[in-house]
Amino acid sequence: MDVILLERVAKLGAMGEVVKVKDGYARNFLLRRVKALRATDANKAKFERERAVLEARNADRRGAAEAEAKGLAGKTFVLIRQAGESGQLYGSVTPRDIAEAATATGIKVERGHVHLDAPIKTIGLYTVSVIPHPEVEVKVTVNVARSADEADAQARGEDLTGPVSDRAEIRAAAEALFEQEAEAQDNA
Repeated sequence: MDVILLERVAKLGAMGEVVKVKDGYARNFLLRRVKALRATDANKAKFERERAVLEARNADRRGAAEAEAKGLAGKTFVLIRQAGESGQLYGSVTPRDIAEAATATGIKVERGHVHLDAPIKTIGLYTVSVIPHPEVEVKVTVNVARSADEADAQARGEDLTGPVSDRAEIRAAAEALFEQEAEAQDNA
């Protein structure tokens, strides 16, 4: 089915382009969400008459999205979740969780704006795309940890995915080494 795009659609085209898509995609997504019109002669004429209004509305939406993106740029959101010793979460972190964390800090983010390829299922630092408008994209960092202390450690660059007992042994060995070096410097 040929459709006229009323806004930019990722991997498909820009506003005003006539593109050929599968019928189901057109009916169930593009037409239903008013992102496109069927490419008939009447609709092409209607689009050309309303082009200035559509472009102005798109510019307004893009401006609002850019303002939202400025508030999000470089932000880190900490999500505390239960996880096993190996760092595997007992659940997962979804776009809804990230949107709620952002909204809790005072920045309004809709769940549909957060784009994850797959749900987050282990602790760690993740870079997530937030796309409030098809032409505006911002990256945020999501810090998934078991506790606030672990979130701070991950932010410093520590790897917390191994068993807790191994990390305790490594930390004790490192502290012993630093103590030995400090004693050697004091004795010198």
